Amino acid sequence: MQNKGAIRFFTIVLALVSVYQLLFTVFAQKVERNAREFANGDVRIERSYLDSMKGEVVYNMLLKKYTYQECKEREVNLGLDLKGGMNVILEIAVEDIIRSLAANQFLTDPVFTETMALAHEKKKNSQSDFVNLFAEAFEELNPGAQLAQFFMTPETRGDIDFNTTNADVVTFLKAEAEDAIDNSYNVLRNRIDRFGVVQLNIQKLERQGRILVELPGVKEPERVAKLLTGTANLEFWTTYQAAEVWNYLDQANRTLADILRSEEQEADVTETETGEVVAEEVLVAEDDLLLDTTGLDLLTDLDTTQVFDDQETQFYRENPLIAVLTPYLDNQRNFIPGSTVGVVLLKDTAKVNTYLAIPQIRQLFPSDLKFAWHFQPQGEEQEFIRLHSLKATRNNQPVMEGKYVTDARVGTDPYTGEFNVSMNMNSEGAKKWANVTRENVNQAIAIVLDGLVYSAPNVSEEIKGGSSSISGDFSQSDADDLANILKSGKMPARARIESSEVIGPSLGAKSVKDGLNSFMIAFVVILAYMLFYYSRRAGMVADIALIANMFFMMGVLASLQAVLTLPGIAGIILTIGMSVDANVLIYERIREELAAGKNLKTAVKDGYKNAYSAIFDAQITTFLTGLILFFFGTGPIKGFATTLVIGILTSLFSAIILTRLIYERMLAKSGKITFDTKISRNAFKNTKVDFLVKRKVFYVISALIIVGGIASLATKGLNLGVDFSGGRNYVIAFNQEVETTEVQDHLEVAFGEAPTVITFGTKSTVRVTTKYLIDDDRPEVDSIIKAQMFEGLQPYLDSDATLEEFINGQDYIISSHKVGPTIADDIKRTAVIVIFASLLIIFLYILARFRNWQFGLGALAALVHDVLIVIGLFSLLHGVMPFSLEIDQSFIAAILTVVGYSINDTVVVFDRIREFVGLQKKRERKEIFNTALNSTLSRTFSTSLSTFFVVLAVFILGGDVIRGFAFALLIGVVVGTYSSLFIATPVVYDTIKGDENIRILKGTVRK
Repeated sequence: MQNKGAIRFFTIVLALVSVYQLLFTVFAQKVERNAREFANGDVRIERSYLDSMKGEVVYNMLLKKYTYQECKEREVNLGLDLKGGMNVILEIAVEDIIRSLAANQFLTDPVFTETMALAHEKKKNSQSDFVNLFAEAFEELNPGAQLAQFFMTPETRGDIDFNTTNADVVTFLKAEAEDAIDNSYNVLRNRIDRFGVVQLNIQKLERQGRILVELPGVKEPERVAKLLTGTANLEFWTTYQAAEVWNYLDQANRTLADILRSEEQEADVTETETGEVVAEEVLVAEDDLLLDTTGLDLLTDLDTTQVFDDQETQFYRENPLIAVLTPYLDNQRNFIPGSTVGVVLLKDTAKVNTYLAIPQIRQLFPSDLKFAWHFQPQGEEQEFIRLHSLKATRNNQPVMEGKYVTDARVGTDPYTGEFNVSMNMNSEGAKKWANVTRENVNQAIAIVLDGLVYSAPNVSEEIKGGSSSISGDFSQSDADDLANILKSGKMPARARIESSEVIGPSLGAKSVKDGLNSFMIAFVVILAYMLFYYSRRAGMVADIALIANMFFMMGVLASLQAVLTLPGIAGIILTIGMSVDANVLIYERIREELAAGKNLKTAVKDGYKNAYSAIFDAQITTFLTGLILFFFGTGPIKGFATTLVIGILTSLFSAIILTRLIYERMLAKSGKITFDTKISRNAFKNTKVDFLVKRKVFYVISALIIVGGIASLATKGLNLGVDFSGGRNYVIAFNQEVETTEVQDHLEVAFGEAPTVITFGTKSTVRVTTKYLIDDDRPEVDSIIKAQMFEGLQPYLDSDATLEEFINGQDYIISSHKVGPTIADDIKRTAVIVIFASLLIIFLYILARFRNWQFGLGALAALVHDVLIVIGLFSLLHGVMPFSLEIDQSFIAAILTVVGYSINDTVVVFDRIREFVGLQKKRERKEIFNTALNSTLSRTFSTSLSTFFVVLAVFILGGDVIRGFAFALLIGVVVGTYSSLFIATPVVYDTIKGDENIRILKGTVRK
């Protein structure tokens, strides 16, 4: 072995770097362990302790000192599934940017609105950005027309005029959109930085307008969602007094009663074919809602049907609006001065929206009257919401915009002690604010953020200097977030949550425990097997290589600041199982050289040399699969691929370089090493199985299984998870065992449609999957769904459980996962690309490596065979197995891992065939193929068995989150081994012509 000094030096450096990087994690966890012991279970004391340690030096390394905060930033990053937190993909509404650039007169123009609607429809099934889709839609609806007409405004003068081509308009819109997205990215980063999240990850994704935000350790997902989606559109409105608005509301109440009564009387009655009379239900249209509910924490649409006596029913019939909108009165039954006209039960806000949006009702009110909801529910159970009346200017705009605000900070009222947010304005804003307050003395001015009224104080005198404050019974976190949003600035467009995943710390802790248990079991099994099969000394060297591999892998992960996820742990475990393959190949070669009569030193040298080809071919094919997963995958797939790729590199170094150094040292000292035990010494020796004679029988068996799977796919289909179908997953833990069918029935009443409910681990935990309101992009929709779940799950919740605890706490909802329809389409498209790309790259690699298309065809046939069987079995066994066989991103990772494992096995056999063809040119083709298969049986058995037990440990102990993933791998290990023996090689045999004419040329098989 040449360059031993350089190799030793590199090994030492790699080990030192790994130690250096891993010590950051050791010292950070030491501080956190001390904090837990000091706090004795008190979360506030623990948090205070850690805050006090942020600037304290805890790690001395030569001349460099690191504080706890610096160690925390450099420790091994645990993914959200291991430590809890929130992962969000936001999409900036590019359509808002286009609207903001268009001239006002075109915003309601039919051509413009139809173009926008068609672009939205195209977006559902397209990877193109929205600007291109908008241009395509315009050209489709208006061939030859000029797009520039929409965007000729004073602001765009110099960029767009009558002579600007459509292509130039598109270029202009794209540039403006990118600038707005960059601005949105900066605004979001500023907001989150002030939120105080450690190890924040925020990045722009490839698709236009999408931004990934990862927030480890966050325990208030609803609060974060509001922080991310708020546009910070601050406005100041003059208001109507409640007393004067009620004159109009009273008239609206009477008119509404007449409308509903007439509709009831004139309900269409149709006679069915059987003579039965059926009354058609009359629904009030909800289009063009008058109320702006943007950003409202709307907990509505609950099914609260009650049985009223005749008197109550009559009152509701005669007073439909007043029955749900209660006047805002004092104890003397007088209107309270201010903009609040009344209060509404949260469950009735949608009904009020609908009533006030009816055209006949809307025309009863002054044209400058606009209704808006308060930002926060009120009451002991927070069951009421206030309704405000705003007065618009002549242009239907607020009296002043918030763009003049330069600073915002949290303060407290000196008299009440309540939190408020103080604002400062620039000089221009100060002048405007002075004019507005001077003209509205003794009137209320509403401060509106994102369409919600935060406060509406009465003005007692002119306010000079540009100072103002917002008060509204804030908690400190509410005030902090509001000040944060105002200081960060206004978003140029809405940010919608297209995909989100929230994992509670309890589920994360369980995942860590399950992952570590499965890892330790798998690791011990592998170490014991190597000792059992290859003797104490040889097995010990292999075990040292495995331990070193783990150490180097974790050091590289820490150095690259890679994130370790639960699928990543599965990737490490699988890497351990597959890395054994390199040691097995070397050991089997050494045993063959010893059996040929060579001395130990020569046998070791030749064993390593002859094993290199098979090792590199097998590992490179798996490595290529890992790279495809890394570059095309997201979330769990990327985490899995990261550890797989790093693990393959470190395992090659450990198995080939490190073990060689150890053996040369051992041979120089004692010179006595055995590579077998009494049990394994004669295993698979002189086997003469005729694998090819029954190949057609195996073709038929495989065909029957594949056809059965395809039939199941055509009839039964697959259990598509939310990653591919869109929807929401909620993992909910109860304090008692529950029946999934009963939970499903209760939620069907709440949602109006049946969700899917399955047991998740124990019978006291369920996973609810629903597509309810998945197309609704209102910011408050998640709160609506959780509120309806809260109502539906009442029989299973504690008697003192509150809606606030259910929505924001983590005692019940321990994780949630949302995937919007657009994201789901992208994931499906990416999955198909990834699978086909993997198969194509592996085929091309085999073709290039063996210079023979028949070998490429044999490998491809085996891979397609394995993929079809795994997918078919998932369809056949769906609903039969006692755990979920859901098709999600992790399943795609499993499929590609099966592909990598299978080709690994196949390439070893192909490499041996190539070798025998070169050495035994006169032997018949059938004999060469059978000899190659028999000579690799020992390696196939060792690798397959060890990998199977590793994956079995993951399946049993790895937890419910990756049980389906592990099951796919179990099937894959079995099927991959089978296909290498009975599909790949027989296909090559049947497609290569001429038994006597195969010869070796430059290391390749040619006819």
